[in-house]
Amino acid sequence: MQQLLANLQPGLLEPHLKGLRERLAAVLGTGDYPLTDIERRIRVLQPGRREARAEHFGVLANALLRRHRLRIRHYHRVQDRETEREVSPQRLVHYRDNWYLDAWCHLREDLRSFAVDAIREVAPVDTRAREVPREELDAYLKSGYGIFAGRDVQWATLRFSPAAARWVSAQTWHSAQRARFAPGGAYVLELPYADHRELVMEVLKFGPDVEVLAPPELRARVAQALREASARYEANSGSGS
Repeated sequence: MQQLLANLQPGLLEPHLKGLRERLAAVLGTGDYPLTDIERRIRVLQPGRREARAEHFGVLANALLRRHRLRIRHYHRVQDRETEREVSPQRLVHYRDNWYLDAWCHLREDLRSFAVDAIREVAPVDTRAREVPREELDAYLKSGYGIFAGRDVQWATLRFSPAAARWVSAQTWHSAQRARFAPGGAYVLELPYADHRELVMEVLKFGPDVEVLAPPELRARVAQALREASARYEANSGSGS
């Protein structure tokens, strides 16, 4: 808990958590093992974490809780460009060791999720934030797999090899997922998704141990990514680079 509190978001909650961390240290110090031994023997690693600027995070959190709008300059990694927009923050989400801002985008007139580390500039706007009903927010942002949300939801069917099934069957990919073991030990997982990007990256991690059965569009995207990867290795196989 000490390490999780320290790494949650440096600089944001420190004034509020300092006392709590001191109390945790005192509790640990009264146990059977010295605090120094516990800290030396237990580690919490966050290899996929992307650093967000603490001052940006503070502005986001204050506007979120005060219910004010924000003006942000956001970097879109896929399109390699920046956009400026005014948003009404709805909530901050800590997902896979990274922070995201769920907000109503007044440019797109729709809900969007923004990676906090990709926000290049942020400033509060002295205008009351638009409030999105909780039910609408949950329906939109929990509709599909991962952080990319949307209303156009499809269902993916993935078949994992018996070897991969030993790990995947112990994981929860989505609260609405459906799963079963097939003859021979393969594991078939069905889950909803609204945007293919994160799901494709997740599928590619398993290499030959997974096959996309449906829908055809998702299967084609994964197959194309594998062909491009294979072509790159084949093109460089003779050069030693």
